[in-house]
Amino acid sequence: MYLITMLGNLLIILAVTSDPHLYTPMYFFLSILSLTDIGFTSTTVPKMLVNIQTHSRAISYVGCLTQMSAFLIFGCMEDMLLTVMAYDRFVAICYPLLYRVIMNPHRCVGFATLSCLVSIFDSLLHNLIALRCTFVENMMISNFFCDPSQVLNLTCSHTLMYNVIMYIIVVIFGFLPISGILFSYYKIVSSILKLPSPGGKYKAFSTCGSHLTIVCLFYGTGFGVYLSTAVSHSPRYGAVASVMYTVVTPMLNPFIYSLRNRDIKNSLRKLHGRIL
Repeated sequence: MYLITMLGNLLIILAVTSDPHLYTPMYFFLSILSLTDIGFTSTTVPKMLVNIQTHSRAISYVGCLTQMSAFLIFGCMEDMLLTVMAYDRFVAICYPLLYRVIMNPHRCVGFATLSCLVSIFDSLLHNLIALRCTFVENMMISNFFCDPSQVLNLTCSHTLMYNVIMYIIVVIFGFLPISGILFSYYKIVSSILKLPSPGGKYKAFSTCGSHLTIVCLFYGTGFGVYLSTAVSHSPRYGAVASVMYTVVTPMLNPFIYSLRNRDIKNSLRKLHGRIL
C-alpha cells in the first residue's frame, strides 16, 4: 500500500509537470496535494514497517515529537489545500470569465505558501504544548504512531488552560476550513442549479466530483478516527481507523483523480508513450 501510494502520487506530479496543458491552478494544487500525501504517509508507515520487522514498538522522545510534528504539518497542509481547491472550483464555476484574473499564478503561489505557513504554525502550537507536558518513561500509546491527541492526553494535565487552547486550535484549523469548503459548495450548487441545460449541469458537477470525493474521504476517515476513539475504547478499532486515515486515503487520492479526469489520463498516456 505504501509503494502504491508513492508511485500513484509521483505519477500525478510527473503528469502535471510534464504536460503544459495542465499548467492550471487546479492541477497546480493537485500536484502539491500529491506531494503532501507522500509526506503524510511517509511520517507513519516507514516506522511502522520497521516495528513489524524488529518486533519492537519503541520510539525515542525526540523521534516521537518529530513524527508528531511532521504528521501535523502534512495533515494540516492537506486540510488547507482541500479548502483552497474548493475555492478554486467556486471561482471557476461561479465566476468563469474572471477565473484567470482571480486565480492568477501569484495568487496560487500565495495560497500554497499560506497553507504551508499555517500548517507549520499549527505544528508549532502543538509542540509548545507538548514540551510543557511531562513525558513518562515507557509510556504506551494505543496506536502505530505518535498520534498528537493521544500523546497530549497521556502527558498533559487536564487543566483549563490546555483545554481552552486545544479547542481554539480545533476551531481555527478544523472548523474554519470545513466551513470554507461547505460555503464554496453551497455557492457552487446554487450556481449549477441555475444553468438551463442538463449538459451544462453535468459538466459543472463533473469538474467538482473528484475533489468532493477526496474531501468526503479525508474528513470521513478523519472523523472516524476520533469517533471510534470516543465511542469504543478498544485499541484495535482506533488503529484500524487510523490506518484508513493515514494510509488508505492518500493511496486512493491519485486513483480518484486519474480515473475521473480525462486530462490526467491523456497526460499519463503521453508520458507512457515517451518512455516507450
